[in-house]
Amino acid sequence: MQLGYLPWGGSTLFDARWDAVGLRDDRVELSYREFDSWVAAFAEQLSERGFGEGDVLAIMLPNRVELLVAMFAAWRLGGAATPVNPVFTASEADYQISDSGAKLVVNLGHSAPDGGRPAIPVDAMRTTLQGRRADPVPLIGDELALLIYTSGSTGRPKGVMLDHANAEAMSGMMARHLGLSETDHCMLILPLFHVNAIMVSALATVRTGGQLSVVGQFSASRFFDQVEQLRPTYFSAVPTIYAVLASLPEDVQPDTSSLRFVICGAAPVSKELLEKSQERYGFAILEGYGLTEGTCASACHPIDGPRKLGTVGPALPGQQIAIMGEDGSLLSPGEVGEVVISGPNVMRGYLNRPEATAETLRGGWLHTGDVGRLDEDGYLTIVDRVKDMIIRGGENIYPKEIESVLSQVDGVLEAAVVGRPDEMYGEVPIAYVSPYPEADLTEDQLLDHCRRHLTKVKVPERIHVVEQLPKNPVGKIDKPTLRHLVQAQPV
Repeated sequence: MQLGYLPWGGSTLFDARWDAVGLRDDRVELSYREFDSWVAAFAEQLSERGFGEGDVLAIMLPNRVELLVAMFAAWRLGGAATPVNPVFTASEADYQISDSGAKLVVNLGHSAPDGGRPAIPVDAMRTTLQGRRADPVPLIGDELALLIYTSGSTGRPKGVMLDHANAEAMSGMMARHLGLSETDHCMLILPLFHVNAIMVSALATVRTGGQLSVVGQFSASRFFDQVEQLRPTYFSAVPTIYAVLASLPEDVQPDTSSLRFVICGAAPVSKELLEKSQERYGFAILEGYGLTEGTCASACHPIDGPRKLGTVGPALPGQQIAIMGEDGSLLSPGEVGEVVISGPNVMRGYLNRPEATAETLRGGWLHTGDVGRLDEDGYLTIVDRVKDMIIRGGENIYPKEIESVLSQVDGVLEAAVVGRPDEMYGEVPIAYVSPYPEADLTEDQLLDHCRRHLTKVKVPERIHVVEQLPKNPVGKIDKPTLRHLVQAQPV
């Protein structure tokens, strides 16, 4: 039986799964048949409002089943969806809604931002058909499916155009790489305005007929209660979540036996944090790597093969990862250069940004802006972001190397390094460290450790010990905020 709300292939369910629980959140539990009917009903409502092929639906909701209903209903009609961060200010939301060209908005109502477009409050979404069930619009794959907006750390956010062929390739790659089947159960904890949650948690699970539990916003106090209650077989999270879990009191000893693996991605993570998390909670952590422009993931550790901590694994099947030198040549294993990617997962481009598209998709490769190296087995190590590199007196300094050294100190939970302008050297590294609860860390102690393990030019000028590091909406350490902070602090 084919799911009518998925316009691309690979989603045929066994009849036994059609009436089994497919999706749930904190308020509702649905079989695949019920979910399919709800999608068809809302598609009917959208169609009555003039939404159709080629249109964009903006969805500004917190994590809940209705967000997925709206997304798949747009696809059923041949349209696209742009998920909007539900905590955006009115100006931030209005920018994305306007830039995407959205025709309609689904939001929480009650004066929620709508960018001046007609809006459907979530509580007014139709749940049952009022007319004859229409067939989904036939699609061939090159139609726009998603507009996912970048974080805007290098300027105004850009809309990444992902088509249905991208979604089919990415969800299929992850399902096969993870060995997903109808017996798997994903606990979705990342925000659904981010491509990680859509591809790795939602679509990879749904296309194989597994269960998807949308648990809303991550809460450290509820997280393991949810694991023990729902008994998921996997979840995908960002390093910040693992840092929070690793810092829980020692008497927190949950039953994690249902988890056959968990995934860590979206931002760099220290080897020490991965080791502590695996040792404490007993689950296998598969570190991965990718970009929104690559429809989420391009590398990931295998479940049954070697997992080399400190790397992000090999390229996913169907993709190619290479290291490119400044002259455009492809480098040999062990050499450091820019990480470039090719494959059917690479985006169509940036919406209405032809110059930015040409710069990122040049020479047949997706240029990531990340610095890395491949080993002889094809496992990728991310050295740092090109734009994060600090040039001190002509010496190239990669903050990630300093952060890794700081993470080796007992009591260090997270570390971040940014550059501060300096009249003499051009830039100097400044570090920020957050400790585990009850840990007693001093700047002198941390500097002494750095002096023992780093050459003098890489030792931070200052190390600030702070209660917690700023995070962006996806949960990554917010380095632009740290750069503003470091420039405001006295030398």
